[in-house]
Amino acid sequence: MTPHLPAAFLRLPLAHRALHDVSKGRPENSRAAIEAAIAAGYGIEIDVQMSADSQAMVFHDHALDRLTYDAGAVRLRTAEALGQIPLRGGAEGIPDLPEVLSLVRGRVPLLIEIKDQDGAMGPNVGPLEAAVAEALARYRGPAAVMSFNPYSVAKMANLLPDMPRGLVTSAYEYSEWPLPNAVCDHLRGIPDYDRVGASFISHELADLGRDRVTELKAAGADILCWTVTSPTEEAEARKIAQNITFEQYLAPIPA
Repeated sequence: MTPHLPAAFLRLPLAHRALHDVSKGRPENSRAAIEAAIAAGYGIEIDVQMSADSQAMVFHDHALDRLTYDAGAVRLRTAEALGQIPLRGGAEGIPDLPEVLSLVRGRVPLLIEIKDQDGAMGPNVGPLEAAVAEALARYRGPAAVMSFNPYSVAKMANLLPDMPRGLVTSAYEYSEWPLPNAVCDHLRGIPDYDRVGASFISHELADLGRDRVTELKAAGADILCWTVTSPTEEAEARKIAQNITFEQYLAPIPA
């Protein structure tokens, strides 16, 4: 049986990359941003990339340049070395997934996006998924995993079959994705939903009106969306999506 999202994932707005705000010393995916989200009562969405020694690091980009004072690919540094690289706008290094799980310890829902590692959205997956599964195997809080790459989601179904899993989905406009047009065309139709044993999607905000999203929702899929940045956007998103991933404002928490 396909595992479904716990109810809290559909009630508590999900802070995108945690409740980040560098003006307050809280970089994206940082411990400070995670603690702030927990204190505010939000669910949390984080990203994981892989280190040189195949550890799951809580970090969004493939490269260090935008978010740290260093440069180069994340996957060329060990987990220990990455932990020593300061995040821009904060006073801490890059955390690994086991540390973040210990920090959250089940207090709020945690949605983990597994980033595609080779940029091809293809079957070259495994080490990062294995690291995520190992970290989550002993976790007892509400958690779920998702990825743009269907092969990654299918791998998680094999490694951790009882963990809720979903696809991150998009309009896949050719101009916005460094992928062959044929790959964009395939992914845009979300054809892998049943094959990978997904129970939800997190869909691009501006594309929520797509017929396939409506079809999946009617068939029982939970619909999340990314990334809402204002109350006006939230009101529109909630006409279709059951929950939002948000940033740049404080989303209201339902009573």
